[in-house]
Amino acid sequence: MKATIQEIDGKYLATLEGELDTAAAAEVEKTLQPLYTSDGRDIVIECEKLEYIASSGLRILISILKAAKVAGSKVVIKNLNDDIKNVFKITGFISLFDFE
Repeated sequence: MKATIQEIDGKYLATLEGELDTAAAAEVEKTLQPLYTSDGRDIVIECEKLEYIASSGLRILISILKAAKVAGSKVVIKNLNDDIKNVFKITGFISLFDFE
């Protein structure tokens, strides 16, 4: 699992690649820690190369969303594959996030 953050044009761009399973969640959460204090900057989470997400990965994304809302930031998830988008639908998270 690979997670990176860049700041581009006043926004955060987080890129997730591989399998965000329980084993990878702690390291990914540490890497994405700056997103919890976005200071009003919008957050884009690029998931084109994300192959799998476990409940622990969903928890990380929800935590980022909650912190962003408090800071007045918007979170957009981009390029989810159909399998992962289905996980968002089944869990009801589809209505919580903005997708592109």
